[in-house]
Amino acid sequence: MSATPTQDRFATPLIAWQATHGRHDLPWQRTTDPYRVWLSEVMLQQTQVSTVLAYYERFLQRFPDVKALAAATQDDVLALWSGLGYYSRARNLHACAKAVVALHGGEFPKTAEGLATLPGIGRSTASAIASFCFGERVAILDGNVKRVLTRFLAFDKDLAVPRHERELWDAATALLPYTDMPAYTQGIMDLGATVCLARSPQCLLCPVQADCAARRAGTQDRFPVKTRKLKRGRRENAWLWLGKGDELWLCPRPDTGVWAGLWSLPEFDSPEALSAAARDWPGEHTALPSFTHVLTHLDWTLHPLRVALPNTLSKKSLDAITSALPAGGWYGLDEALAMGLPAPLRKLLKSGVT
Repeated sequence: MSATPTQDRFATPLIAWQATHGRHDLPWQRTTDPYRVWLSEVMLQQTQVSTVLAYYERFLQRFPDVKALAAATQDDVLALWSGLGYYSRARNLHACAKAVVALHGGEFPKTAEGLATLPGIGRSTASAIASFCFGERVAILDGNVKRVLTRFLAFDKDLAVPRHERELWDAATALLPYTDMPAYTQGIMDLGATVCLARSPQCLLCPVQADCAARRAGTQDRFPVKTRKLKRGRRENAWLWLGKGDELWLCPRPDTGVWAGLWSLPEFDSPEALSAAARDWPGEHTALPSFTHVLTHLDWTLHPLRVALPNTLSKKSLDAITSALPAGGWYGLDEALAMGLPAPLRKLLKSGVT
């Protein structure tokens, strides 16, 4: 089937540009193994390539294939993911691996439609895997690609409206070439990541600049259009770093909410509530510097209190203290750092503050 004029103006120069100016040295580009491509796609969601590289290699060393990942415990998976953020990705990754093994004999489906039935794999991720690994002619539409296409087409409809996003999906599909799908998919990803930037796009380096409607009109900064803004919240809590010799008390967080499934310090509603609970505890009480951890939707201020219990404390007195805390256990520092911890807690424990 011959290409349309619009395909010739977009896909053809994009594929040629990718061959000479695109990225070719990333580890997940040297494979058509759907497990490795899938892992990279999940890790790269809302995370920079430079951050993902080290995590990707460590993950593959520990879980070289989907069966190894499926056989792991969630704690093992979260421990390796710790610091990468957006922990629901890790939980979905684990659930997806189990589904691939249980439902598909350890083999990933070979179409975007089949891949999208797996836990945690959305339409764009499914299409990326199908394109890279199986050459399927399907569009992707992650954040970078939305920016490229809405600028090229001057697509000014509000993407917060589902039917408008469906229209952009249709437009993205219409631009697809009939050959060289892996190169095209990598090219449009690279273009959005390195040239068609959200701020200060490098239009003079763009292979489709001549036909980019937004560039011709000088309206690049208006795209994409999405009016629904995420409302940021604020939260304030106190953390208890309870120490006994070389050990500290850690407890698992709930299965839902921020840092779901990770291990953390006991949390109190306020510094006052923590001070009241710990008022009669023996040992050294040290208020550590407060800090604010910035999440996608939340600015979370935490006030850590470190309580070093005396080594001479009786088991009865120790049990009386821990019985008032969330269920958990005592862990050595090295043992704790090998667990799935929130990034700010890992930083706090490594800081060696005394």
